[in-house]
Amino acid sequence: MMRFAVLALIGWISAGAAHAACRGDVVDLRNDAAEIRFNIELAMTQQERSRGLMFREHLPQRSGMLFVFDPPQRVAFWMKNTLIPLDMIFVDRTGMVTRVHEGAVPGDETPIDGGDKVYAVLEINAGLSDRYAIVPGTVMRHEVFSEGPAAWPC
Repeated sequence: MMRFAVLALIGWISAGAAHAACRGDVVDLRNDAAEIRFNIELAMTQQERSRGLMFREHLPQRSGMLFVFDPPQRVAFWMKNTLIPLDMIFVDRTGMVTRVHEGAVPGDETPIDGGDKVYAVLEINAGLSDRYAIVPGTVMRHEVFSEGPAAWPC
């Protein structure tokens, strides 16, 4: 009986630790080549998404902004008033990367199409997608994916 109680307690602690891995201010990405964590800001409202990373002169190396679109939809981004080169990582509702646009050019107003059914977009410093082998099929973990079938659950 005592053994069962100890095992149950260990299971409960482990489940809590796994859930604690998801936080609102970080995203984790993993694939066969790498696992990486970025500190993020969330852009969930239309106003936050419209402003994005515009007018910023610097983005810390392992930081980014996560744009959330609920419900999933076709999205396109541009770089108007954006001063730093960025990689854009397009993600579906499960947290699966569907497309990566590397090296978006500051100030360029050409639309960058993310495709259909985009749930989230992670913007990070240009070149980091290549450095960490972030490609379609990479999975993302964040609490915004917890209400559906997640490719990498919390």
